[in-house]
Amino acid sequence: QGQLVESGGGLVQTGGSLRLSCAASGRTCSNYARGWCRQAPGNEREFVAAVSWNGGNTYYTDSVKGRFTISRSNAEKTVYLQMSSLKPEDSAVYYCNAVLMRGPTEASPVDAWGQGTLVTVSS
Repeated sequence: QGQLVESGGGLVQTGGSLRLSCAASGRTCSNYARGWCRQAPGNEREFVAAVSWNGGNTYYTDSVKGRFTISRSNAEKTVYLQMSSLKPEDSAVYYCNAVLMRGPTEASPVDAWGQGTLVTVSS
């Protein structure tokens, strides 16, 4: 069974940038969309962005449009989330997963969630 491992989180100042990676290992199916969600302390997990299986379609929640870019490399079995102009409200644990898109900003996870990677944006 495959596994997704997130990395790239860290501490950054407001306005800074980070690139998150989500690497798949083992047997995984590349035909699913892949998405990023985030969860801040005391909040529910929320959808951030997703990319279709071939990279042709991307989806973003309104609060990150124009600042975040999702992409994928099926050859590398990796999905990326380039985050720019970061704000304190972007601070959260970021998770990736294979997803089924239910709507433009609604995705259902296919697999169990991993450990995530922590992003902290200082003001």
